[in-house]
Amino acid sequence: MFRRAILLLLCTSVSAFVAYPNQFGASNSRRFSTEEKQGVATAEDVPTSDLLPEFQAALDKTNAAVTAAIGAAKPELMAPLLHFCKEYLTASQASYLKTKNENSSAQASMKRIMEGVQFGFKYGMGPDKYTFGVTHDALRGIPELEDGNTVDFYSWGCDFFRPFMDSDESLVLGMENLQKAMDQARAGDNVVFFANHQSEADPQVMSIMLEKAGFAEEAEKVVYVAGHKVTTDPLAIPFSMGRNLICIHSKKHIDADPDTKPIKSRQNLAAMNGMLDKLKAGGTILWVAPSGGRDRRDVVTGKTPIAPFDHKTMDMFRLMGTKSKKPTHYYPLAMVSYELCPPPDFVEAGVGEQRNFRFVPVGIKCGEELLNEGGLESRPAFNDAGMDRCLKDYYELREKLFPGTAPPLE
Repeated sequence: MFRRAILLLLCTSVSAFVAYPNQFGASNSRRFSTEEKQGVATAEDVPTSDLLPEFQAALDKTNAAVTAAIGAAKPELMAPLLHFCKEYLTASQASYLKTKNENSSAQASMKRIMEGVQFGFKYGMGPDKYTFGVTHDALRGIPELEDGNTVDFYSWGCDFFRPFMDSDESLVLGMENLQKAMDQARAGDNVVFFANHQSEADPQVMSIMLEKAGFAEEAEKVVYVAGHKVTTDPLAIPFSMGRNLICIHSKKHIDADPDTKPIKSRQNLAAMNGMLDKLKAGGTILWVAPSGGRDRRDVVTGKTPIAPFDHKTMDMFRLMGTKSKKPTHYYPLAMVSYELCPPPDFVEAGVGEQRNFRFVPVGIKCGEELLNEGGLESRPAFNDAGMDRCLKDYYELREKLFPGTAPPLE
């Protein structure tokens, strides 16, 4: 039923429902603030007055197809899915108004969003639900190596979010440090990026910013240390299938269910062994968020500070680098992507959170390589330097992208 509904939707052009009026004279993009109210997610109540006719038609078709396909089978998913559709098409319209890029058109956006829902239904909750191991290699649509899979989930995931990143205004800073890190990886050394984490789309932001900096090949090779949500949330699973992953349970969630804590701990140990194997091979580029989760907005100030880095996590990655017997280099990496997909203000233990989308610039800044010398006595200085540099780089990057929005440096 679901597949028939989606195929019917994708085969029917939006233009069959509405003639395109000449309303694209204004080229300024609309910037959404993180405080702006989100549309409530029911087919009747989602406000649609700010959509142009062709985008409204796409939303109507998308809502109808989703409701017909899964409304009765999975009623608990209707609210987040309808909100997802509204947000995606609203951000697509903002992108199209500024860029006139056909990849942001109503028709192209509708096709992508329905592919996302279809993949989420098939691989996130159906009989073909995808199961991740403790390590995962990106599925790139190579049938003979991927059990018949023909979808390049890496490229699909990047293209899903690419229209929402205002490329002209996005920034890559610290190019000298980034070039040094990539040269080290090419030479067979390992590189670990200690990053702050702001949105579900951070892997795609990382890839697209590396492409912008001229490192598209390296972007495809980055291995992400992922928490449980990205491998269990139905809508997140297809995007995770396109990423190289080390799958772990973060400290914030491992204690949520005491009965499963021993199992999660064993899985984490297996994941660390898998990561060590990659580091021993050399030339591995790791992205890890030592905070263990996304940065959250301060509801009092409206600003988004970086979540503190966990020192034990940083210690563990230094230890893994040492045990690998390969030269391993560590860099702080500041990311500004909160506005792209603002997360809930508070941590939610379950899956199925409300997704928000904005058309905004994003950015990364690679800081100077951290001095990795000494033994136990050097840990505090190493960890403090990583956090301090990321804080300062984040402040600089955020102020250049969104002046006046950086939290104060303490």
